[in-house]
Amino acid sequence: MYFGLTNRLAELDFAVSQKLDPGVTDNLEYTQPKRKERSRYILAKKYFDVKEYSRCAYYTQECTDPVSMFLHFYARYMAGEKKVVEDESDKSSETKVQHLKLLHQDLGRLRNSPQWDGYLCYLYGLVLRKMDLPHSLQVLQDAISLNPLNWAAWLELANLIKNSEMLNQLKLPDCWMKFLFMGHVLGELHLDEAALNLYEKLGQGVFEHSLYIKSQIAKIYYSLRDGIQAASKFSEIREEDPFCLDAMDVYSNVLYVQINQPELAQLAHKAFEVDKYRVETCCIIGNYYGLRGQHEKAVLYLQRALKLNPHYSYAWTIMGHENIEMKNSNAAIACYRKATEMNMRDFRAWYGLGQAYEILKMPLYSLYYYRMAQSLKPDDSRMLVALGDAYDKLERLHDAKKCYWKAHCVGDLECIALNRLAKTYVKLKENDHAAAAYCDYLRDSEKQGSSNDGDEQHGQAYLFLANYYLTKGPQFLDLAREYAQKCIEIPSTLSDGKALLREVVQRCQGENSREQNSMCSSRQPLRRVGGEDSLNLVFTP
Repeated sequence: MYFGLTNRLAELDFAVSQKLDPGVTDNLEYTQPKRKERSRYILAKKYFDVKEYSRCAYYTQECTDPVSMFLHFYARYMAGEKKVVEDESDKSSETKVQHLKLLHQDLGRLRNSPQWDGYLCYLYGLVLRKMDLPHSLQVLQDAISLNPLNWAAWLELANLIKNSEMLNQLKLPDCWMKFLFMGHVLGELHLDEAALNLYEKLGQGVFEHSLYIKSQIAKIYYSLRDGIQAASKFSEIREEDPFCLDAMDVYSNVLYVQINQPELAQLAHKAFEVDKYRVETCCIIGNYYGLRGQHEKAVLYLQRALKLNPHYSYAWTIMGHENIEMKNSNAAIACYRKATEMNMRDFRAWYGLGQAYEILKMPLYSLYYYRMAQSLKPDDSRMLVALGDAYDKLERLHDAKKCYWKAHCVGDLECIALNRLAKTYVKLKENDHAAAAYCDYLRDSEKQGSSNDGDEQHGQAYLFLANYYLTKGPQFLDLAREYAQKCIEIPSTLSDGKALLREVVQRCQGENSREQNSMCSSRQPLRRVGGEDSLNLVFTP
């Protein structure tokens, strides 16, 4: 996290400098403040950089200047987190929070002292958030007010925001970094349209050359399921900086969904050349092997990614997908659970848990996790269709019907919702609604170019419509014949289609013979009773 934040800030500084006058930017120099025991600080900082956190904390324990004090407490925090990761077999929650409790006590004693500043306040808020204590939200807001340019504090605050109402209630300083924070939180809450508008405005201003802003826009396009725009933005980033690996793991996911193996192979090769020990590189290579169907190799590289960063939820989610492909549901569930622990807003991990439990034929569990995924992504048709399927398996057909209809209304790119809705109507014996849903399904699939004569789903739709119009009366026999002929064109419904077509032909012949008989009877002369001479008109007064 430390190196990632400093890189991002330096990149933003460079992006801003591209928009300012060179004479102004060259005069913006940073003078490092003088401090006592500088040699001790430099030694401790070197220990921190090589991840010897305990040694760093030991050499700074007597320091009193603000920078060294923060380094001391942050090194203690990192040492505790490192131990928790290394001792993963120890599942006791008490052991995991032991270092946090000590930090909570020590930082709490400093809270009203002259040494208290925005950085110590940020670290205190971080500890409170890790301990799930309620006043962490206020402490992190205080840290941002004390130091509005501490992006790490903004990110920790973002982890606590659960909805847009909570976001609107925050009391934040008016600072340019607030806009970056708002964009990040809107993206995390999957309010993609609002986030996209905000980032595009930032990209048109002083951050025009910011790769971070461009990568965020690309991520949002991916979240909006606009793979073409997302791939275009990522390609633009690669052209501007061929050695950039930030967010390229998301780009690999875009290429995976597009089944663009040549481009994904090129991206994996380039990432390996740039830095084979980056988390993003391992995820890119994992996606490449996953697309090729070599799932064991994909899992191997994703495990390497998690050794580099055990808190990377994206890698846990992808590894869960790979385990699903290998029919290892229990391992997939463990991966997805880890992903949700790292990031509660990762709807793909919740969706993966629903899939895993669906495979294990545990519909109540899958329903719960699909609900979690749908609550995070309420306008995603995939979540709604999955939720409808779970209700269908539990025989809650009316709930399933509502889910499928909403999935169709929000935009069903795969043309699945109407097909499932029609089948649900059939189960409910609402045949008129089922026929309308099937007709809309066939029309929409043709519009989107997903119609395929060999598609079994289309065959079932044609078969139902042929039967439906066959029972509606003689005036619908032409439609019944049309759909029966389409059934014959599909292998899965060939025999049923032939039988229906024979029945339609027989009924048509029967209708024709009845029409001919009625016409003949209408053309015959009226017969007189008693013959021609027996017409006796008798007047009766």
